[in-house]
Amino acid sequence: MPALSHSQTPEVATQWYLLPPGLAVLESERTAVADALAAHPVVGLPWLWLSPVADGEAPAGRGLRLNGEGCGWRGAIICALPLPLASESLGAIVLQHLPFVTQDQRARLLEECARLLVPGGRLAVFALNPLSPYRLRLRRGRPLAEEPSGWRRGMADVGLSPEASAHGIGPQWSPMASPSLQSGPGLRAAYLQRAEKRAIPLTPVRPRKTLGLADGVPATS
Repeated sequence: MPALSHSQTPEVATQWYLLPPGLAVLESERTAVADALAAHPVVGLPWLWLSPVADGEAPAGRGLRLNGEGCGWRGAIICALPLPLASESLGAIVLQHLPFVTQDQRARLLEECARLLVPGGRLAVFALNPLSPYRLRLRRGRPLAEEPSGWRRGMADVGLSPEASAHGIGPQWSPMASPSLQSGPGLRAAYLQRAEKRAIPLTPVRPRKTLGLADGVPATS
């Protein structure tokens, strides 16, 4: 996947989600995001939500919402990778339209997701569908889009178990919210690709080095 060009900076890409076409996509995903954050069967585990912009309120429950800023995030904390959170501390993670999407950065972030999730924890990725006619509503410096197969490969590479196919969500052309999920991305503006962290990964994963956090909580990189 190509790196961001000068006209495709993270700042320019995230601003699209504050325009009517981008807001229609986010509104379409609102219920699906809330469901994904509550997806882990153990009630009370905290969640992490990385979103492109601060649009709408976070759902109820213990968790941390961070919004894209450059190649990192801002919210209750300001951070980049590695995320300053303890290993196996989260029940659910939502990655919603990342502000940066280079292949290396995506791989590093997926490694962090695998580290942070407890066994049985769930990951949900919301991304733009490159096959949708809605892509014509993207402007210069637009957010980049990629087919869900790339996300599935990345998930499997870090030991997560992705669902066999993604679900389409959002409008097809008119910038109006369309929250219903369909099987396969189809021509919808975005898609939802989910994965689970199993106690024993289906594929071998390289060992991760232990990383000590400032507060003494062990983590891995």
